[in-house]
Amino acid sequence: MQRITAVNPAEATGKAKQLLEGVQAKLGMTPNLMKTLAAGPAALEAYLNFGAALSTGKLDAKFRELIALAVAQANSCEYCLSAHSAIGKMVGLGPAEITASREAHSFDAKRDAGLRFVQALVVQRGMVSDQEVANVKAAGFSDGDIAELVANVAVNIFTNYFNHVARTDVDFPPVAVDIETSAGI
Repeated sequence: MQRITAVNPAEATGKAKQLLEGVQAKLGMTPNLMKTLAAGPAALEAYLNFGAALSTGKLDAKFRELIALAVAQANSCEYCLSAHSAIGKMVGLGPAEITASREAHSFDAKRDAGLRFVQALVVQRGMVSDQEVANVKAAGFSDGDIAELVANVAVNIFTNYFNHVARTDVDFPPVAVDIETSAGI
């Protein structure tokens, strides 16, 4: 059962209303995550601004979705796995790519190194070794790219943790945290 009440967009007022209307206009829907974050409009605004800023960076939409899936898997976030599996399909990811990213792998060598680095960031709470930084640089990631990898991890950890606290109702085709039972991806 959801523990933080989602804001009904039809009943929203002030900043929450403005933000939820913007989400609806952009996506054509208002995901439960956004409705639930709207309980604290500053949190929703921060999330939307962080995501918008990252969308202008060097990491493309497909890779950002692969990162989101790797982080969601590492944090066992069913909502984010479900949402990013659906969004991943919308940006052109296939089922094999989605499954591989959840295991912090890619069929592309550079992205594979990036996802392994992302997983290390999550598991080691940012305390990666000199060798892990050297490995991701050797794969072709610049210092700026690494900054974006860390930023993408951070925004996804935020939503993972928020969904854990809120127990946000999943409003995307559900994807189980257990990869073996997620064959429907």
